[in-house]
Amino acid sequence: MAADASRNVTMRRQHVLLLDTIVLGIVGALGAQLFVALLHLAQDLFLTHLAVYAPPDLPSSGGTLQQVIGPHWLWLIPVATTLGGLISGLLVYSIAPEAEGHGTDTAVRAFHRDNGFIRPRVTPLKIVASAVTIGSGGSAGREGPTALFSAGVGSIYASLTHRTDAEKRLLVLIGMAAGLSAIFRSPIGTAIFAVEVLYGEMQFEAGALIYTMIGAIVAYAVNGLFVGWQPLFEVPTGLTAGSTVGYAWFVVLGLVSGVVGAILPTVFYGVRDAFKAIPIPPHFKPAIGGLGVGLIALMLPQVLGGGYGWIQEAIDGNLTLTILGLLVFAKMLAFAMTVSSGGSGGVFAPSLFVGAMTGSLLAQLVHQPPAAFAVIGMAAVFGSAARIPIATLLMVTEMTGGYSLLAPAALAVMLAFLVQRQLTATVRYASLYEAQVPRPADSPAHRMEHLRTAIKMLSERRMFDAAAVGHLNLFSLLASGIPVDLPDGKQLMIETLQPDSPWAGKAVKDGGFVSDQVDWEIVAILRDEHLVLPHPNTIMEPEDELLILIPPEYRQEVEQHFAAPS
Repeated sequence: MAADASRNVTMRRQHVLLLDTIVLGIVGALGAQLFVALLHLAQDLFLTHLAVYAPPDLPSSGGTLQQVIGPHWLWLIPVATTLGGLISGLLVYSIAPEAEGHGTDTAVRAFHRDNGFIRPRVTPLKIVASAVTIGSGGSAGREGPTALFSAGVGSIYASLTHRTDAEKRLLVLIGMAAGLSAIFRSPIGTAIFAVEVLYGEMQFEAGALIYTMIGAIVAYAVNGLFVGWQPLFEVPTGLTAGSTVGYAWFVVLGLVSGVVGAILPTVFYGVRDAFKAIPIPPHFKPAIGGLGVGLIALMLPQVLGGGYGWIQEAIDGNLTLTILGLLVFAKMLAFAMTVSSGGSGGVFAPSLFVGAMTGSLLAQLVHQPPAAFAVIGMAAVFGSAARIPIATLLMVTEMTGGYSLLAPAALAVMLAFLVQRQLTATVRYASLYEAQVPRPADSPAHRMEHLRTAIKMLSERRMFDAAAVGHLNLFSLLASGIPVDLPDGKQLMIETLQPDSPWAGKAVKDGGFVSDQVDWEIVAILRDEHLVLPHPNTIMEPEDELLILIPPEYRQEVEQHFAAPS
């Protein structure tokens, strides 16, 4: 009977989550359409009317691959980019500073550290500020604002329906996948993106994939009612690697892309750190970044906005060798100045731009057709720089319709990922997504699960009945300083090691904080949000939070060596 009741509860939960997924898929598609409409409005205002300039746009989005320069040449572009940065900065830093930068990182941080909570005001603010930033010529992409907007909708929905923390995190991922699927017309890739972007070591939040997949497909289908289902970019039909020699050149492209992918995060966050050091209110820093982008655009207007039209030109082979070489580095700097200054926008489109230019440049250097190299370069550079190889491989394939390139693209992307990981092993900024953690075991979102694992280990050794305390929010109880009484007469407690404690710097076996006759045990160590299951030679460090099993009469003696848990 109990087993049947448990199965019924599980089935009801799955049915509710499936309904949630469909709702968020529809909302994600509508949100993407709203953002695109706001983006076009802002571009008409700032670039078309103020600067009298129009960049080339994708035919699949209703645009033309024509650049239009007005009677004032490009001189008013810095005015537009600076004004857009100023408005965005004032909006963001006056209302919700967490909406600054590339929103995907905010969504990832919310998953890991805030149990899926995103302040409701961030959701509408993000799309308005991003539309202003990108529409005025800021060198940023649609992925970040769309991800944060749709993830924010998932967070609001979860709060309104009073979900558990685990379900809140899941609904944030579903919302993210739905919004990205609609904006990029890539249901499979974005479903995987939502569960892969969380981790930097090719790890996945696998349990969420079925829901992100359904949500992404629903969003793709609904979005198709507005814009159709054709890929964003056009590539020649029958595109292949061509020969063994072609595969050899794609190996070279993968290696080069890995180097570029290692440079991108360093440039991006290096510029951010430089802007942080400027002693002025953050409200005005995006205007400085906008001015810098506008000045670069006086010579290279290709750096403005997401640059999708110019990516198509690189695929078609319509850019010269010199321009391609300049744009690889100019775009890096331009998008860093836009987003790292506090402007609002994503890093996906600019990284695709850098990858397309890198691939097309190599194709011209080795006298190969540019389309395959540009497409594979897009996937290899972003997949390595963002540490998201699998999702990026599929996203770029779906965005271009280049399914025949899947095998050579996989080769190049994986090589790029390995090279990038090797080159960034000792650097401060290894990925474009700073909020990533290496693997699920490193996520604070899973800390409670790790703690339960440690308790289960004790239970299996028959030290106490874990079920007796299983209904409690055990971590919260312990973190509050209240020990848990166990059936065998002992207590489970958590304490933070003081820097001047005699334990600090000693191995677990050498603790000696109480008499040798006392039956005590360090069950686990929580260190910088990582769980360490100790062995006798594990060194205890200041600020470690130790989960201790001890007789209650020695509790006071233990506590004098610790500070109150944070």
